[in-house]
Amino acid sequence: MTIRIFLAEDHHLVRQGVRLLLEAEPDFEVVGEAEEGIRSMEETIRLRPDVLIADIVLPNLNGIEVTREVKRRLQWIKVVALSMYDTEGYVIEALKAGASAYVLKKSTAGELAFAVREALAGNLYLSPPLDGLLLEAPEHRSAESHLVDAYFRLTKREREVLQMAAQGLNNPEIAGRLLLSVRTVEMHRANLLKKLSLASQTELVRYALKRGLIE
Repeated sequence: MTIRIFLAEDHHLVRQGVRLLLEAEPDFEVVGEAEEGIRSMEETIRLRPDVLIADIVLPNLNGIEVTREVKRRLQWIKVVALSMYDTEGYVIEALKAGASAYVLKKSTAGELAFAVREALAGNLYLSPPLDGLLLEAPEHRSAESHLVDAYFRLTKREREVLQMAAQGLNNPEIAGRLLLSVRTVEMHRANLLKKLSLASQTELVRYALKRGLIE
């Protein structure tokens, strides 16, 4: 039986590397791929693969939101979250959205293949040592989840403003790129700072670096 897989990953080299690793498995077939969230969601729903492998951080629509929407439309599909982040909050959000596995990008090809098979078997798989993180104190999990939740409460426009502001663009420059008024950008910026509990441009940049939004 052939296992049909859709791959959502925004970095071309990583995506091609993962595809080669997957197709080295005799019963795996990559039926499609995309580099951003909205297209990943639409193509997954159209192609109806057995498994969606989705990066957590995707342009336009993040991997957790893609997972949530795909699972709403295709309840039977299995989702493997792929991420460079080993933060417990990401794991919890991915599982809450419907993912059956969470695999770190530093994992081996064998581990990724194993995660796909475990997901299809109806089991939960987390890359070590993430399975151990879930055994930690509930109060730690709750605090960590709140930090991640804050980002996913941002609107699409607020995320765009966040990324551009972190890159050093001022409000008029952001307004010009997004075809918005300066006043609207100011409003989005104030809202995202409040949601993320950030008080300054320095904190905004530090936050963006930590999340991998900028290099």
